[in-house]
Amino acid sequence: MMLLSLSLLPNSSPSFSTIAFSSLKFHSVFGQSIRFKVHALLNKPLDSRAAPSDQPSVLLDSLRVLEWDKLCDCVANFAGTSLGKEALKEQLGYLNQTFEDSLGLLEETNAAMEMNKYGAMVDFSGIDIELVKIAIRSARRGLPVSGTEAMNIVALLQVAEMLQSNVKAAIKQDTEWYQRFMPITEMILELTISRSLVRLIQQLVDEDGSVKDSASFALKQSRDQVRLLERKLYQFMESIIRNGTEETSSMEVSEIDGRWCIRAGFDQQTSFGGLLLSSASGTGSFVEPISAVPLNDALQQAKASVSKAEADVLLMITKKMKKEIDYIESIFSVMVKLDVINARARYSLAFGGAFPNLFLQQELDSFVATDASLNARTSGALHPTRKKWTMYLPKAYHPLLLQKHQQALQKAMKDVKNANVEIRRRKRSGENITLEKETNVNLQSLEAKVARMKEEPPVPVDICVAHNTRVLVITGPNTGGKTICLKTVGLAALMAKSGLYVLASESVKIPWFDFVFADIGDEQSLSQSLSTFSGHLKQISKIRSHSTNMSLVLLDEVGAGTNPLEGAALGMSLLESFAESGSLLTIATTHHGELKTLKYSNHAFENACMEFDEMKLKPTYRILLGIPGLSNAINIAERLGIPDVIVYKARELYGAASAEINEVILDMERFKQKFHEQVRESQRLLK
Repeated sequence: MMLLSLSLLPNSSPSFSTIAFSSLKFHSVFGQSIRFKVHALLNKPLDSRAAPSDQPSVLLDSLRVLEWDKLCDCVANFAGTSLGKEALKEQLGYLNQTFEDSLGLLEETNAAMEMNKYGAMVDFSGIDIELVKIAIRSARRGLPVSGTEAMNIVALLQVAEMLQSNVKAAIKQDTEWYQRFMPITEMILELTISRSLVRLIQQLVDEDGSVKDSASFALKQSRDQVRLLERKLYQFMESIIRNGTEETSSMEVSEIDGRWCIRAGFDQQTSFGGLLLSSASGTGSFVEPISAVPLNDALQQAKASVSKAEADVLLMITKKMKKEIDYIESIFSVMVKLDVINARARYSLAFGGAFPNLFLQQELDSFVATDASLNARTSGALHPTRKKWTMYLPKAYHPLLLQKHQQALQKAMKDVKNANVEIRRRKRSGENITLEKETNVNLQSLEAKVARMKEEPPVPVDICVAHNTRVLVITGPNTGGKTICLKTVGLAALMAKSGLYVLASESVKIPWFDFVFADIGDEQSLSQSLSTFSGHLKQISKIRSHSTNMSLVLLDEVGAGTNPLEGAALGMSLLESFAESGSLLTIATTHHGELKTLKYSNHAFENACMEFDEMKLKPTYRILLGIPGLSNAINIAERLGIPDVIVYKARELYGAASAEINEVILDMERFKQKFHEQVRESQRLLK
């Protein structure tokens, strides 16, 4: 078995022992060439996995806590072929892309998006990758391909021809589509498709993969001889059964290993002499009459002639394929690459992604925004008021939460459909009216569930990080959405880097990060039998040693798990270290109020908090930027009915100054909530 692995990067993973059989070159609109190689992994099954990556363990731990592997699996499921899925997982798992690589991947995805919207893209699931690979390998070695393999080569070439036809038709309609489909345009139009090979195979092989009688005179003659002998043998066996004694009434004509015979009961006596081919108590005895041996021998010779004639036809097809094998391999590799690109585009279409405007830091505090598509039509110029942002993710969704919601909604809608079918069935059958009423009530409940789910999708977050901000400190209550916010940002950065659209509204702006590091939860500490505090410190120490001034660092509950005063002091020191030289951007969540004060002594810091509805006593999961979170514990205790004397004493111990600060913060939150309500009302009235 042969596995073809598509590498979109300059250097393929060292864990693969590869044999390059095709190298294709495409030119991007940047005037640079994007080279990729298709490698053949011989004698390796499709479900095999690459050896563990040589990436540092802290990076692998970060990808695991961000659940990047689950997102990769989700995206890969949009590929039409098994090899496309494997190649896409490999591409998404390889995160050593350069900035230019990421721009090239996004350009490809955007082109596939345009092709899908126009209707020029095709479904790749009709290509049997396994059979195509076997056919290519056999043709390379000069071994006859099977009829089914030949027909799958036809399917491959027809898909390529359909793509070419679709692209040419679009360009004929409007030449602008040539650029809008780039670089896919060149990939498709530069393919050399052998229509003569397609015609030859279709002339010689049926759609089911069997060689046609008309493929050669020798084949037709041999098959006619087989049919004649089989008809004679059947008639001969029938005559033996009819002319036998009464005991032969239970006998019947059968066939064993291609030889015609008579099946009798186990240990049943026969009135004719013959050769026992098989005997068992469950199946009976299979006897070949002596007088039928010459006919059976002739039949075997005729079948051998058929096999030879078929092999000659298939060998003729193989020789034709071998002459054009380089073109076939090129088409195959491009189809796999297009399947990978199209899967990224289909994922983005399915979940409503936005094209990310990537930019690269060229020197300290100086960023050069780069339109990844170099086309105002595709990504648009950034709004002047948004140029001040280093990261701008409006209404960004956590992709796995959005996927889970969509799956639940689809299941609920299917339940409604099934309930309607059941109601119609009961009405037709005239079942008990009480059962019908119960079904109607159940249907109403299911419909209400669907309506509720449509109105309550996952809450998106707005992440806007100012140009000069190096550390964003997010405070808020437990289960308020801080961790989801961190994961959303981390996954958005990885998606943009890997050529995926970001699940946010339009005008997404995000830096290109060389690495995304995350310390989230207690997974690392628990797996190593360390305390929560020790586990976090060990992970953060690794992050600090590997992060660069182009890295994204995500720290959850920094300074937690130890004495609050010491934890706050250590947290402040760590964040200041990252702000000075540890990363391009650090986002940290915390319960320590002291960390909120860093903004007022260091301009590299900014505060944000997770909004909390004090009336309903529950989080809204929205992030409020520029506002330090207040402490809600005492207010919540008061609303939950804790005696006044206890609440008063707690406020006294907490301090009047802290209480006044909380009141100011509360006023700011109320003002921001009112502002957002007015914005939403304005948007509703403008619709």
